[in-house]
Amino acid sequence: MCGIVGLFLKDKALEPRLGALLTDMLVTMTDRGPDSAGIAIYGQGMAGRARMTLQSDMPERDFQTLAQDLGAVLGGEVSLRRKDTHAVLDLPADSVADARSALADLRPSLRVMSAGERIEIYKEVGLPRDVARRFDLAAMGGTHGIGHTRMATESAVTTEGAHPFSTGADQCLVHNGSLSNHNNWRRRLRREGIRIDSQNDTEVGAAYLTWKMREGASLGEALDGALEDLDGFFTFVVGTRDGFGVVRDPIACKPAVMAETDQYVAFGSEYRALVGLPGIEGARVWEPEPATVYFWSH
Repeated sequence: MCGIVGLFLKDKALEPRLGALLTDMLVTMTDRGPDSAGIAIYGQGMAGRARMTLQSDMPERDFQTLAQDLGAVLGGEVSLRRKDTHAVLDLPADSVADARSALADLRPSLRVMSAGERIEIYKEVGLPRDVARRFDLAAMGGTHGIGHTRMATESAVTTEGAHPFSTGADQCLVHNGSLSNHNNWRRRLRREGIRIDSQNDTEVGAAYLTWKMREGASLGEALDGALEDLDGFFTFVVGTRDGFGVVRDPIACKPAVMAETDQYVAFGSEYRALVGLPGIEGARVWEPEPATVYFWSH
């Protein structure tokens, strides 16, 4: 049992409040997942620049001179913004692959949480309220975001096992449920050159979507493919550079509710995650249909 939230803003006036709204939604889902929590936030990007969100168990050591060290290797301007155990690198957009390789040598203990033009991911072990406070998530703005509170069932309670998982540029996934054929797909996707770092089944789901879209599928087509290829019970919420998508397995035993107004589209594992949103009393509220793909984009 885990908790998922998502918020896609149509009204630009709400963008400064995105982090605060998502944090309230996430904290409301604490009893569905007290082990760890995470949020992916999509902010405004800058042409020619990319962001890499990193996590370290020893941030004082790992982040102190990282921007200078990495900039020297890449031969370009790199800056670093630290938040507790995480840091966001700002670097040239065409140097992300080289940066990953360099980090493996410069700071082998670092974990890359996400990379892309707009995405930042923050996740740690602990109660959602504590995780949100550590990273000051309520102060963050953006256009859309997704979050997850985890109750571990198939892997250890670690930062590495927390959601969201990101396996492609500006792409991430949160998941409530369990995939039964993730080991087979992990082996296959690794043979296809898709990077998978953990033993978590959710990362396999994210990697599957990355692979399908690399092969030319749209997100909608990739989610349709997941319904055919991934076995188990699941609700997926996917973040992309421009929007977010939702799909439930054909049985749809994992709870989900959505709401839409002129200002936003929202997702929650339960309706109570949505009750604090502005104008929720006038929203169109519905339960997403089984085996049906929903997607909104800017």
